[in-house]
Amino acid sequence: MSLNVGDIYAILTALCWSCGVIFFGIAGRVLSSLQISLLKNIVGVIGFLSFIVLKGDAFPAFNDEEYIVLIISGIIGVAVGDILFLASLRRIGAGLSAIVSTGYTILIFILAYLMYGEVISFISYIGGTLVIIGVVIGTIDKSLDDSPKQIILGVLYGLIANLCTAYSVLLLRPIMEIHPVVPIALIRFSTGIIVSAVGILFLKGQIVLKDTVLKGFTNYNLLAGAFFGTFLSVIFWLAGFKYTLAGRAAIYNQLSTIFIILLASIFLNEIMTKRKWIAVTLALIGSFIVSIY
Repeated sequence: MSLNVGDIYAILTALCWSCGVIFFGIAGRVLSSLQISLLKNIVGVIGFLSFIVLKGDAFPAFNDEEYIVLIISGIIGVAVGDILFLASLRRIGAGLSAIVSTGYTILIFILAYLMYGEVISFISYIGGTLVIIGVVIGTIDKSLDDSPKQIILGVLYGLIANLCTAYSVLLLRPIMEIHPVVPIALIRFSTGIIVSAVGILFLKGQIVLKDTVLKGFTNYNLLAGAFFGTFLSVIFWLAGFKYTLAGRAAIYNQLSTIFIILLASIFLNEIMTKRKWIAVTLALIGSFIVSIY
């Protein structure tokens, strides 16, 4: 199987998400992770709504069962998945978190087989392995000073977050086969917003929730991050899983870490070490192998 439109969407997902991460990193200097999570989803929903209105298409007639699946997907993938990811990130940092995120691809392989009997080519598995090795080499951090307990908890939270993300998107596959992806994203993220907002309201109170929204819409880096990292990347992410095999989409999604390394060197003046160049080269070779088989 050569490069197809679903593969291109999956690659664009990684590129848009990596752009979003750079902007979120800058925004994170004045906003907490939980605030960023809620705000990026609000901006994403506004974008999805605007897209639907401007396109002028009728909203899909989802049946009751489909609505239930969409809501469950939103709770698992957007609300619970985000919370666990942030909990993991706080404990183990960005470098080790990126390594843990490689479990996402493996989980997609396993779940796609268990849920739909999907198997990609053996050569594609080799390509995927090269991408994962590249991510590990590019992000491994030898200076971790956290306690073993915190590292174990962080890795565990990260793996469960990956499981939530993988399962929540594969749960949508039958719906995506007959409905457009933007309304699906709208319902999914609206559910996530409600759960997150209720969580902040319950844990922090109404004043913090109000301040979070006011701060967010005056932070241009967060708005740019949400545009690339939530609105565009989610559309491309769902489209990738709709138009290509889940395993292939997951491999290309994993390139986001490599793109972050490259973009950080360009826009944040981070040094491209020999190790990072090796990581980028391995990941690109792996992606090329996947694209031609």
